[in-house]
Amino acid sequence: MNNRFLPIGIQDFEDLRNRGSVYVDKTHLVYKLVTEGKPYFLSRPRRFGKSLLLSTLEAYFLGKKDLFKGLAIENLEKNWVQYPVIKISFGRSSYESHDKLLAVIDNILSEHERFFDFEKKSDDSAVRLDNLIHSAYEKTGKQVVILIDEYDKPILDALYTEHEEQNRQELRSFYSPLKDCDQYIRFLFLTGITKVSHVNIFSDLNQLNDISLTQNYSSICGISESELEQYFMPEIEALAERQEMSLEETKAKLAQMYDGYHFTHNVEGVYNPFCLLKCFSDKDFGSYWFESGTPSLLVKTLQNQPIELTNIVNGRLANENQFKNYDPDSKNMLPVIYQSGYLTIKDFEKETRLYKLDFPNQEVEEGFLDVLLKKFITVPYDDIGLEINNLRVALRDRNVDRAMSIIKSAIADLPTVVKKDMCENYYESVTHLMFRMTGWRVVSELQNVCGRSDVVVASKDSVFIFELQMDKGRPFEEVAAAALAQIDATGYSQRFAVSGKKMFKVALVFSSEGKGLLGWKVKE
Repeated sequence: MNNRFLPIGIQDFEDLRNRGSVYVDKTHLVYKLVTEGKPYFLSRPRRFGKSLLLSTLEAYFLGKKDLFKGLAIENLEKNWVQYPVIKISFGRSSYESHDKLLAVIDNILSEHERFFDFEKKSDDSAVRLDNLIHSAYEKTGKQVVILIDEYDKPILDALYTEHEEQNRQELRSFYSPLKDCDQYIRFLFLTGITKVSHVNIFSDLNQLNDISLTQNYSSICGISESELEQYFMPEIEALAERQEMSLEETKAKLAQMYDGYHFTHNVEGVYNPFCLLKCFSDKDFGSYWFESGTPSLLVKTLQNQPIELTNIVNGRLANENQFKNYDPDSKNMLPVIYQSGYLTIKDFEKETRLYKLDFPNQEVEEGFLDVLLKKFITVPYDDIGLEINNLRVALRDRNVDRAMSIIKSAIADLPTVVKKDMCENYYESVTHLMFRMTGWRVVSELQNVCGRSDVVVASKDSVFIFELQMDKGRPFEEVAAAALAQIDATGYSQRFAVSGKKMFKVALVFSSEGKGLLGWKVKE
């Protein structure tokens, strides 16, 4: 362990290798990429190793053979040819304005012009990129390698602002030479979080091979279960010792917290590499993905789109087109949530070609729900953790009145981001979220042969069946009685009768005018 270095935050392959850091060998996949194809696109969530992958490709195409000593590609590659490389990364800045994007593009092109000793002949970025490709080819006699990291960041940073369309059109123009210069390009690779349609990048660059959902490259970023044990057993053992857990318990906890990403169906799941390395370094199971930065893309999307939370937090079925491409003009937020890493593929129905999407692991689920709660309830941020803990204790102690009082105070009014005609879904969703954050088992819209219940919460020795009803101008007692009768009539409780747990049937009555929880009635 004293001689092992974890590459936390290191995105440069040469730096990583020179430091002697632990490296999960992906070079057999790199070799497959460079020998079998030419123009590629890969989308992966943030903190998933996209930049390191591009840096590895850069080192390979620069012919830095010594850096690959002992890796799989050393025995696969026989001819280490050096190519001119143009590497463009938009991860170095933020792009809330069009002028900022123009400045960064100018700086990137100027750096390459100086490196290749070329004269700037135009102020137009597309013309400069075209000249750069042609000049590099003519100077070296070899085709050019182009690597573009975080191609979509200038669009996502300006999402829902006046500069979004400007940045989209600027990038469309900037990337336009990539197709026309095809004969001068040896290899082209773009990475990003989302595949943004209507930018016309992907309609113009229709030759790009999108490998984001392909089985062959599902583990090209991230750490698989087999790689975890192959490369990190010393760290797992040290973590187990610090946490006073067995090896099996430690591996199970690692999987629960950081595993579970599937970028297609019927493949081995992968761990978020950043979180895994931080966990090994700190020897603690922290929420490192969310702590590494505010999930601004998620927050902006939730703030600007009508939302049906139950379609997200309960797992959902979707066809590939519903989550593969992000359309800025659409109200469908599923591609943003999936491609940002908050949902992943959990199952696939071959007959219907439908994918089941759900949270990949506990870290993401808890972080996601925390973000939602902060945006959609009225409890102050600092008090959320306290209130959730109080809710957990209230359910543990079977104190339904205390639990409902906490719910009532949290959703006193309908937030402006939720339309009034969506308030029934909103109340059910937020109630579900708060229960789910307690750590107790929660199911919304639980189906049985007679019907479905709105929310069911199971603690160690109790089951709470909640039926949510809107008042719609009716008296409270009438609505509450109807809700309790519905619980009995549809047989919700029969499913749990054999558990031996104490059962509580609870009617919640909400205001149709967006005024929150009007009251509740309990039947044991």
